[in-house]
Amino acid sequence: MDSAIPQRQARRGSPASPHPEAGAGSVAAAFLDGMPEGLLLVERDGRVALCSSQARRALGLGPEVVGRPLRHLLAALGRGRAGERRVALMRLRGPLRRGEPASLDLTSGGVPLALDVKPLAGAGWSVAVEALADRAARLEGAADGGRDPLTALPTRARFTAALGEAGARLERSGRGFAVLAVDLDRFEQVNDTLGHRVGDALLRKVAERLATALGPADAAARFGGDAFAVLQDGVSRDEDAAVLARRIVDLLGRAYMVEGHLINIGASVGVALAPTDGADAAALIRNADLALRRAKLDGRGGFRFFEPEMDERVQARRRLELDLRRAVAAQEFELVYQPQMNLETNRIVGCEALIRWRHPERGTVSPGDFIPLAEEVGLIVGIGEWVLRTACREAARWPGDLTVAVNLSPAQFRGGGFVATVASALEESGLDPRRLELEITEGLLLHDSEANVATLHALRGLGLRIAMDDFGTGYSSLSYLRSFPFDRIKIDRSFVSGDPSGGTGGAMAIVRAVAGLGAALGMATVAEGVETPEQMDSIRREGCTDVQGFLISRPISAADIRRLFAEQAEP
Repeated sequence: MDSAIPQRQARRGSPASPHPEAGAGSVAAAFLDGMPEGLLLVERDGRVALCSSQARRALGLGPEVVGRPLRHLLAALGRGRAGERRVALMRLRGPLRRGEPASLDLTSGGVPLALDVKPLAGAGWSVAVEALADRAARLEGAADGGRDPLTALPTRARFTAALGEAGARLERSGRGFAVLAVDLDRFEQVNDTLGHRVGDALLRKVAERLATALGPADAAARFGGDAFAVLQDGVSRDEDAAVLARRIVDLLGRAYMVEGHLINIGASVGVALAPTDGADAAALIRNADLALRRAKLDGRGGFRFFEPEMDERVQARRRLELDLRRAVAAQEFELVYQPQMNLETNRIVGCEALIRWRHPERGTVSPGDFIPLAEEVGLIVGIGEWVLRTACREAARWPGDLTVAVNLSPAQFRGGGFVATVASALEESGLDPRRLELEITEGLLLHDSEANVATLHALRGLGLRIAMDDFGTGYSSLSYLRSFPFDRIKIDRSFVSGDPSGGTGGAMAIVRAVAGLGAALGMATVAEGVETPEQMDSIRREGCTDVQGFLISRPISAADIRRLFAEQAEP
């Protein structure tokens, strides 16, 4: 860092060094330019002391960045996206203030980048900048030697070769073996909230624990991402593999301490036995993966043995995925709208927009079937944007005092550019922002709450409304209400249907408490799932401001909702 001092003085106007990288700093700059990734050195006051040419190219910066505050790097997030820059700053501010490492993913010029910030003893920070595609290529090249460069475990190629050897032993001696496919649960949330550097450190710890679970003749490999595999040798009965699978689930499911973060993930395992479940390496790996998928569908944090019918279910799921991709291209979706009624005026005050898929052969496909699939295969962001833009255009045709509520997926919320997407949808449709309400769930705020709250404030800055959906079913509802001033609380239907008689049971006690809390905080409350007059009477007594449910109306088409509004407007 000594070489950074004259660098900084030159930047501040020394006539002897008109170029920011002249003098002693030029030696350090040349060294940085030889690194495989872009690198910056930042002084204790937050100003950039050195910036390699790779970093400048990646971030779209010029030499004048030297001597300027680190926050100017966030200009790479795009001009005019103040909300996104604020989110990025929020993610960096806490760790930097505490002198801890931090990671941040951002996009510059359409290229996804990873920033890794590390404190330097008493001398500021180093910031490594690398395109995610370049990082993946570098690691892939390092893996050509048969060892995963991140975890030092064997690669998929070496593991497949080991399976071939185990198959040969099976033919010679009848010595059975098992293939266990291992996948981490909730790992993506770690990358999304804490950054890829913390995620990589976590994967190394997972590999260490996995190794401790194995017997002396067993072998583990990393297939990529958060996917691992185990070859268990000498398996004579199913229970041998079950014992190992339980041990892996238990060990990998225990809490991890990574760079000051207490992280709780889990693991799911799928098991295929040789020779019963496959005659070669490819079949065994494939069938273990099928069993793994079933374990995840069963609730994660467990294991399943392969069963032949699993292949049929996977084929059905694959067909549904292909149909879903075609539906996105062919625009087979439509929106329906469920009215929300104010209990004081008994008038419709708005609607919730709900997506429907009209499949040409299957008929109507339930959102419960295709929304989780869309999230899994990466289609949900595009579908969610279509819902948002369509709902805004439709609501712009309604009478001016009516609102439209749109549900958000966590993937939309975390994705870069969401604030700009919402602003674009409002501008394109001409809808008054005060008539748009975005619904989020408590689970979305469970991780990286500081950054997510910053995004909420950026959205609120557009003038729209924010509602917390399914209140009471999540993790720490009250703390979220304190951290952000929601406009409305939606009480989950389970509390309404839990007391169908309208009595004074525990469900209605919760409704009463939430309604009182909303009134005290100045937030409206809407009870979902009201289906009977008795439930309506109970909700009214407990002080909710609005209701939604089949008693008011089922979800109806855009044309029908406009007719309903016209009838309400008649004297």
